[in-house]
Amino acid sequence: MAAFLYILSWVASVVHICLGTLALAAALYYLAELVEEYTTVTAKVLRFLIWLSLLLYLFVFLLEDLPSSVILCGMLAHLVHLSILRTFPFFQLTSLPFLLGIGLFFVNHYLAFSYFAAYYYPAAEVLAYFTLFVWLVPFGFFISLSANENVLPTRAETTPLLSHDDDFVTGYFNKRGKRYGLLSGFNYLKDEFFPTRGKKSF
Repeated sequence: MAAFLYILSWVASVVHICLGTLALAAALYYLAELVEEYTTVTAKVLRFLIWLSLLLYLFVFLLEDLPSSVILCGMLAHLVHLSILRTFPFFQLTSLPFLLGIGLFFVNHYLAFSYFAAYYYPAAEVLAYFTLFVWLVPFGFFISLSANENVLPTRAETTPLLSHDDDFVTGYFNKRGKRYGLLSGFNYLKDEFFPTRGKKSF
């Protein structure tokens, strides 16, 4: 009987993982739709989170014993996030601020993991640090990558819509056909795994 319950516990764990993954995917899909619908509000929220993180870094510097390298790298990463936010919701993936932000994201992880591996902290405190200082703002940018797909073209775009052979309208709709964001990925998976049934015509 004990062995049977042990097997059932593993089956239940697999069910929990599947349900958690499904819930996470649904939440990401909903957040991506909100970002596309309210890009101005999203930019304000991201700016607030960046300044809040910088303020929290100041408190950590004054009240905790974290190394200066960890704090300075984190603050520099958030300053780079502010520069990325200047062209929001348009992202140029090959721009220097974007590439620098990705590089600092990994450096920040390395420094933080190295420090917390050398000194003991409760798991809740380590998770709080990574959630508020390392993951929150990059996660906001990640779900915002597809925000420019439904925004009307303006001169603020970094990539021009016009090519040598296309007029303005043709260039716009050709560009809209190439969608690579998070929401587009979820829509592709939805169409692949849950195809819509055709309506019957009578």
